[in-house]
Amino acid sequence: MVSSESRLVEVIGHISNEPRVAVDSESNGFFRYHERVCLVQLSSGDTAFLVDPFAIEDLRPLGELLGDLSVEKVFHAGDNDIRSFDRDWGFRVNNVFDTSIAASLVGSQQLSLQAVVEEYVGVKLEKRRNLQRSDWTKRPLSPESMTYAASDVLHLPKAREELLARLTELSRLSWAKEEFEHLESVRYTPPDRELAFFSIKGSRNLDGRGLAVLLALWQFREKEAKRLDRPVFKVMGDSVLVELASNPTAELSTIKGLGRFGRPPDDRVLRRAINTGVKSGPVTRPIRTLHRAPLSVADRERARDRLKTLKKWRGQLGQDLGLDPSLLWPAASLERLSQHPDSLQTELASTDVRNWQKGEFGSALKKVLTTLK
Repeated sequence: MVSSESRLVEVIGHISNEPRVAVDSESNGFFRYHERVCLVQLSSGDTAFLVDPFAIEDLRPLGELLGDLSVEKVFHAGDNDIRSFDRDWGFRVNNVFDTSIAASLVGSQQLSLQAVVEEYVGVKLEKRRNLQRSDWTKRPLSPESMTYAASDVLHLPKAREELLARLTELSRLSWAKEEFEHLESVRYTPPDRELAFFSIKGSRNLDGRGLAVLLALWQFREKEAKRLDRPVFKVMGDSVLVELASNPTAELSTIKGLGRFGRPPDDRVLRRAINTGVKSGPVTRPIRTLHRAPLSVADRERARDRLKTLKKWRGQLGQDLGLDPSLLWPAASLERLSQHPDSLQTELASTDVRNWQKGEFGSALKKVLTTLK
């Protein structure tokens, strides 16, 4: 455990002299309203250093290590870690190697940390569910929790070596490097608290009055989650909010998933929130700006047929290369091309499409597009 500023400086000084360091983090998003990083794991050899951000006020040495271009940072599915470092401390991460991305690009079927470590290192990690979903806010950490956290980084350098060799053998290292660079650019974006309720699954089936009730319920849930310091899904699920918004006069005791809000006395608090939505004016969903004229019924039918052809092309490509087809060309790009097959040049300039995808498959895609009606 690294739980003092002096020890952190010492550890970072040691690791900074190494060519690479494995990095992972543990957060408390399953237990708290305001998610935060509770532990950062580092390893440059056979020792794991567990940095306790609750005990150390000045974490700048950690930020300097993460940003150091001369030290490679090895993550496994590091998107959330990098996003969390930005959210909590404004740290940037440079020179990344991600074993999950690398494994996907060499054709691994299972991409969990356990599966990748077993396939490329030959070590079977024991990942107990109670530890995977434990509250990392609590202190002291048990020896069992510390062992679990350490196992997340100890085998990553070896997995990285094996995956690097495989990427090189398949001439896909440049693909991986571009994906790693894209991962480095990940930043935390705060949710839009005013419009977030529009993205709830099922909300598109609600009329203006239903949306008004949904908004009132969403605001009620946010307030309760913040008060209790619990994640919103542990207060009330999205599907429950939509069900109540669809039928605001329903007897609360008959609705599943309300917990204590389905019975006295807390049901009265929920009923007040519902009534607030009922009494307010209808809510209008924002209209998305269309950059092109909407398609006719006949054009939509032709686009569906084109999309089937494009997906078939991508699927065959994936089969030939032994890769998940979704890696080879973005689905959103194929959908746009199905509607406007003459827009390939626009797609090639899109940030959705990687340079390696353009170089490897752009010409083949152009040929397919010429066959579409």
